[in-house]
Amino acid sequence: MSVAIITDSTSYISEQTRAELSIHMIPLSVVFGDEVYQEEIDITTAEFYPKVKSAAQLPKTSQPSIGLVTESIENLAKDYDEAIFITLSSGISGTYQTAVTVKGMVEDIDVYPYDSEISCMAQGFYVLEAARLAKAGENASTILARLDVMKESLRAYFMVADLSHLHRGGRLNGAQALIGSMLQVKPILHFENKLIVPFEKIRTEKKALKRIFQLFDEDASTGVQIEASIIHANREEDAIQIKKELEEKYPNVTITVSYFGPVIGTHLGEGALGLGWYKK
Repeated sequence: MSVAIITDSTSYISEQTRAELSIHMIPLSVVFGDEVYQEEIDITTAEFYPKVKSAAQLPKTSQPSIGLVTESIENLAKDYDEAIFITLSSGISGTYQTAVTVKGMVEDIDVYPYDSEISCMAQGFYVLEAARLAKAGENASTILARLDVMKESLRAYFMVADLSHLHRGGRLNGAQALIGSMLQVKPILHFENKLIVPFEKIRTEKKALKRIFQLFDEDASTGVQIEASIIHANREEDAIQIKKELEEKYPNVTITVSYFGPVIGTHLGEGALGLGWYKK
C-alpha cells in the first residue's frame, strides 16, 4: 500500500525537503484587505513581515477550502492507496475538520486526517517522520501508531514580543488574566488541549528564554536522543545562536532552525521565539 503524506503549510517545511521526501502541501492563506496570498506559494516569510509593517491593518488568515483539499487528495488517488493529512491544531483552525469532511467525499483513496494538536515545526516533526516511514514502505496504520507514540513526548514552548496579536485573533485562551499586565510580561505559552494557553508569566524575555531552556533540560539532560527545533519570527540570528549553544551543551540533541511563517506569524507577531522537541 502506497501512502501519501500531506501537510498544511503551517508546518513550514522547506520546498526542498518536501520534494526530497515526497511531502504534499496544502496552503493556508493570509489576507491583506482584498488581496489573498497562499503562504509558501504566493508570499514568503521574508516578504511577509515587512509587508505587515507597512499595512494599515493586521492581515487575516484563512484555512484551505473544501474544494482545494478535495481536488488535492483526488489527484493523489491516481498514485496512492492511502493518505495521511497532518494538520495544525484543530483548536486554532478548521483545517482538520475540513480534512475530516473531505475524507467522506473522496473515492479510490483512504484518507486519515491527523490532528497534530500543535503547529509549526512541532507539527513538522510528525510530517517528517511520517514521510520517512512512508518512503520505507510502511502502511498508514503503522505510521499513525508511530505518530501517537511521538505525541507522548513532544513538547513546545514559545514567547511573543506582543500579546495583542494573539488576543485580537482570538487564539489565546485565558488571555483575560493577562490583559491588564500585557505590556509588562513576557508569558511563556504552549498548546494545551489543542489551544494556545499561558504556561507561566515571566517579566523579561531573558528570563522567559531561560525558563524554556530549563524545561528543555528536563528531557535533554537525560541523555536520550532528542529532535529539536528553534522557531523564530524574523529573528534568525538569535535562533542560530541558540542552536549553537544548545548543540554545545547537548551532544544527544539534533537541532534545526525553523520559522513562524505568514499564517502563524499573523497571530504571534514579529519577534516571537519558540523551542519544540520530542524524544526519538
